Amino acid sequence: MLGIIVGNRGFFPAHLSESGRRDILRVLEQEGIKAVTLSPDATKFGAVESLSDAQKCADLFKAHRDEIDGILVTLPNFGDERAVANTLRWANLDVPVLIHAFNDDAGKMTIRDRRDSFCGKMSVCNNLRQYGIPYSLTRLHTMAPDNPDFRADLRRFAATCNVVRRLKNARIGAIGARPAAFNTVRYSEKLLEASGITVETLDLSEALGWVRKMKDDEREVQDKLGAIQGYTSVAGIPKESLMKMAKLGVAIDRWVKDKQLSATAIQCWTALEEFYGVVPCTLMSMMSNNLLPSACETDIAGLLGMYVLQAASGSPAALLDWNNNFSTDPNKGVVFHCSNLPKAFFAEQKMDYQEIIAGTVGKENTYGTIVGRISPGPFTYCRVSTDDLCGKMSSYLGEGRFTEEKLDTFGGYGVIELPNFQKLLKFICKNGYEHHVAATKASVAEAIEDALSTYLGWDVYHHH
Repeated sequence: MLGIIVGNRGFFPAHLSESGRRDILRVLEQEGIKAVTLSPDATKFGAVESLSDAQKCADLFKAHRDEIDGILVTLPNFGDERAVANTLRWANLDVPVLIHAFNDDAGKMTIRDRRDSFCGKMSVCNNLRQYGIPYSLTRLHTMAPDNPDFRADLRRFAATCNVVRRLKNARIGAIGARPAAFNTVRYSEKLLEASGITVETLDLSEALGWVRKMKDDEREVQDKLGAIQGYTSVAGIPKESLMKMAKLGVAIDRWVKDKQLSATAIQCWTALEEFYGVVPCTLMSMMSNNLLPSACETDIAGLLGMYVLQAASGSPAALLDWNNNFSTDPNKGVVFHCSNLPKAFFAEQKMDYQEIIAGTVGKENTYGTIVGRISPGPFTYCRVSTDDLCGKMSSYLGEGRFTEEKLDTFGGYGVIELPNFQKLLKFICKNGYEHHVAATKASVAEAIEDALSTYLGWDVYHHH
């Protein structure tokens, strides 16, 4: 839901505010976006111009504080920049703000119909900067509401709002310690907490202790077993392994519900295989596919990248390795995991055993991976990291595509193509980023950059 501020300025054509408000609300309705705005009975044309108008609008927004995800400021004419700024300050919603200005018509430049929104937008932005209120912009300085590019901007802004909202008071779970061999997944809980993100921890021994108390015929265990068998092909998988997965899945589900978590990262390598005899990949795949992202190797920062991507796209996200070159093409590569990728990523998939760990702990202890080739199409990638040395959150992101090319390999994999890929790889290495990267099968990089940079104040590199 968006709060709508319709700007007006007395000595500009006020009738433009009336028609402009009507046009904006029509487009929002067509885009499926709910709106909260002043009625024409509350102020002249439902617009905001005076001090009292600003107070009425701020009070209206405060009454819908828990529903409003962002605010759209639209300027059918020059608009009163102070009224806009005061409304936002007094409402104090701390949500993203999009500034939109209407086009002038070159054939209607008389005193009756000239908008001057082009100029008014600059004045609004100047005042918001003075007030310390962050804001977003449309891709063109002025735009008609019916312009397809403006509709795309609305969708992008909605994604930005969703990322910001989801990160506020986010609660994510870490099951088990960081694998000893993976210094790369170190992170700072304190830096995350400073951004409003809380990490709940659970020792792996506690989870396995809960599992040992479960009976095979318990209703929740049987339901989880059925869900696993309905999720992917389990041909050739031992029944004992499936039961172990089901019990572990129930333990995780109970903990997630009890702690009100929205995402999890699990130790896995190699404690679960050695001491429990199963990999959690299928369980993690199922959670991610159901928009409860789950990352392996207790990579909390990588999980946060998944969480952000999912919030922006409304689609499942996966955690991948930047893993291999592809032939000699400098703009192509191979991404891979063992794997716990969500089912939505694959052209086709099945359950199998984890070939890498099997050589160490035995094949019988590694059933539960989801293997296959990632289906072709566009994707957005994102890595979030806690830069402990500089005391800040940082991130990089961009867009590419999964190609049609196949490999004779194992696990979950895809061949990718990225513009200026070698430049990105140098950036990753020079800045000490991790080898894990999150991805979602949608194009949402602009929305995420806006959310993380403009509203959370993180350092963000957007690769083009």
